[in-house]
Amino acid sequence: MPDAEGAADLERLLAEHGERLMRTAVLLAGSHTDGQDLLQGALERLLRTGRRIEGSPESYLRRTMYNLAADGWRRQGAVRRKLTLFRAGATLPEPDPTAAVDLRDALMQIMRLLPPQQRAVIVLRYWEQLTQAETAAVLGISEGTVKSAASRGLSRMRDLAGPWQTAAIGQEEAT
Repeated sequence: MPDAEGAADLERLLAEHGERLMRTAVLLAGSHTDGQDLLQGALERLLRTGRRIEGSPESYLRRTMYNLAADGWRRQGAVRRKLTLFRAGATLPEPDPTAAVDLRDALMQIMRLLPPQQRAVIVLRYWEQLTQAETAAVLGISEGTVKSAASRGLSRMRDLAGPWQTAAIGQEEAT
């Protein structure tokens, strides 16, 4: 059980960085519920390690969340099974006032199709707005690997979004 000082430090960490950590967890996990579980698992590991971590507790949590998410992706093997959602000729729902929610859902589905390292790099670089050096440090990879993973990930996202964009444009023109 953490001491009073440790509990206060954890509360302060979550008060300052909780929203960003939760957003990262949701993006890594693919859903809000799974993101909550992911962040909770990372927090449990932080509490177990106590004061033995080196560096920033926030960095430790991000690294732990990435590792837990990558472990989940490997176990599930579901990344490639969802590709059928974006094949050419797939029908999309009629546009409605919830277009922003639909766009976010489509983006999350595309993110789930990326390999774990590309997904983590995209989340850290473009949602968390970390620099290449910071992203490399969090993931424990070189800056060159960050650059190539970001480039390949964005290219793959464009390829996967192509059928969705074509269908969405066709629906707009039909109305």
